[in-house]
Amino acid sequence: MRLEPMMLLTATIGTNLPVGDGGTGNRVVANVTGGHFEGARLHGKVQASGADWVVIDPHGYGRVDVRLVLTTHDGANIYVQYLGLLEQNATIGRAFAERGATEFGDAYFVTQLRFETGHPDYRWLNHRLAVGEGRLRPGAVEYRVFELLPG
Repeated sequence: MRLEPMMLLTATIGTNLPVGDGGTGNRVVANVTGGHFEGARLHGKVQASGADWVVIDPHGYGRVDVRLVLTTHDGANIYVQYLGLLEQNATIGRAFAERGATEFGDAYFVTQLRFETGHPDYRWLNHRLAVGEGRLRPGAVEYRVFELLPG
């Protein structure tokens, strides 16, 4: 298996809505207010229609559950869902508290992405999986996304 760079995805985050502990951990809904993505075959904007329905488990890991709509530069809408883990270590805690930044590798922050679209130019995405490594930016989350390919 090999990893092929797919895009850099930045999602801006608005108000967090605390839901509380429903038995599996503390749920927070982080609304996505926009953003952009840039790659060799994909670029455009992140629509303000998504969120992260994250659950912070008792062991200090955020169980990321994000759904977004990406709109390409030529008008195609692409639904993307990604699940993953975000280690709630001291660096991440400080960045959240201060609305600051982290770097790739400061915490275990890894996601698995899948895509859906009916646009003929981007249907190839319906049959691809991707992985991402995340970091925090002031008011945003940024992912380096890689397509998983055989070989």
